[in-house]
Amino acid sequence: MDTIRCKVIHYSCRPVPPSGSRLSLDDLIRLTHVHPDLIGRFQDWGLIEPMQTEPDLCFSEKAVPRIRRILRLRKDLGINWAGIGVVMDLLDRIDSLEQEIVRLRNP
Repeated sequence: MDTIRCKVIHYSCRPVPPSGSRLSLDDLIRLTHVHPDLIGRFQDWGLIEPMQTEPDLCFSEKAVPRIRRILRLRKDLGINWAGIGVVMDLLDRIDSLEQEIVRLRNP
């Protein structure tokens, strides 16, 4: 008899910042549990964009779910960093098109 192995993935509820809020780098690190060097790499690779860079880095609240999605793509699906960039671009495009469809259906 063959044995089937399954990977169990556990997700926990994490706090999400209020809509429209600005997050410092420290806030982003605390909410995502990501090392600051990796956040810097995400910026360098164009995966996340800060709202402002001077005098301090400041991120939109949308960066939190975006980073969580990036980490899921890497960990759960094993996608390499270049592939994650392509996937994130495609997901952003899909979101944009879905918003446009809703706007066109509800003038």
